[in-house]
Amino acid sequence: MVPSIDILDYDYPLPDSRIAKYPLPRRDASKLLYYDGGAVREYVFSDLPSLLPPSSLLIFNDTKVVPARLFFRRGSGARIEVFCLEPQQPADFESCFAATQRCDWKCVIGNAKRWKDDLLRFDGSSPELDALHLQAGLLSRDGRTGCVRFQWEGGVPFSKVLEECGKVPIPPYLNRETEDIDLERYQTTYARIRGSVAAPTAGLHFTDATFEALRGRGVELHRVCLHVGAGTFLPVKERMVEHHPMHREPFEVNADLLERLLEAKRSGTPVTAVGTTSVRTLESLYYAGVSCIENGAPADIGQWTPYERGYDYSLEECLEALLRYLTEQGSDRLCIGTRIIIVPGFTFRIVDRLITNFHQPQSTLLLLISAFLDGDWKTVYRYALEHDFRFLSYGDSSLLCRKRNNL
Repeated sequence: MVPSIDILDYDYPLPDSRIAKYPLPRRDASKLLYYDGGAVREYVFSDLPSLLPPSSLLIFNDTKVVPARLFFRRGSGARIEVFCLEPQQPADFESCFAATQRCDWKCVIGNAKRWKDDLLRFDGSSPELDALHLQAGLLSRDGRTGCVRFQWEGGVPFSKVLEECGKVPIPPYLNRETEDIDLERYQTTYARIRGSVAAPTAGLHFTDATFEALRGRGVELHRVCLHVGAGTFLPVKERMVEHHPMHREPFEVNADLLERLLEAKRSGTPVTAVGTTSVRTLESLYYAGVSCIENGAPADIGQWTPYERGYDYSLEECLEALLRYLTEQGSDRLCIGTRIIIVPGFTFRIVDRLITNFHQPQSTLLLLISAFLDGDWKTVYRYALEHDFRFLSYGDSSLLCRKRNNL
């Protein structure tokens, strides 16, 4: 049953002064709030390795933020922002980034009413940029979004076009333009696969020294990839959360990790997710496995799939079904999409601990935190507000533990 949740119940006062507008000089110097069983303690992020169980699993999202904001001008001089969301033709990120003449993207269009279907020219000038002759044409429109065709010259891949012409899309609540520091710091040190328009910010705190200490403690490091969409910036506009739409985000998990998760479940090995995107990826696996069992193949996970009925399958059965499917397909990775929303009442089947920053009031991410802590999110946020923690993307971090179940 789809839960009935009033978003006003997930509000708290967040003064603008508490929002971190810039990162600290050192990634791992941020504060770390540790929550376990209702008790809160305070550390520094570099203490993280000592707080994780030896031989446990730590799972990261290795998506990479692309400079997806482009600015164009009409012949009249009107400036139009085009924010690339996801590829349309070619239909996958890798092929679209490799295109050398043109490609089509679903985009958010700023100042959309002033674009009258004419070709736009890129708003920038240098010998290198002029040689690209980058243009944008509107193929279709749906409110503030539309399908945009980019065309350019020079035979360079679109990934290079974005690097030369695009800007990193930092969150709008920072209330500033992208600066040079964001090119490095609004990206995790382990980012690998291009495709996100927002950073998985829980990972911004990790350094080489952190990783070395984690390995020294015997913590296993694994990766998933979920490309973060612009939906992460969208506020919940409907008072009742059941009316809020979640956008599809593609994710990828390799077979080796599925095997290790299966072993971890059987042995009781704890699993820690770095960030809410990793949580959504990992918890989507159960429902992908259900689809394998019932329909013979994994399918995209719907927003309310976890709540629409009861599920009697064990996690082991679902992971085994995914592994059998990949073996039959001769593939070593699962690639599907998810719209899953995690709200109070959600049953967690994989993740035991969560490393995450502090999220906006009345957001779907705060709903996830409440679900993870059995409703005790106010204890965490009250402590953070009273002890000068910095909030949101460039802010401080937390390590949250939930009660384990036997699913």
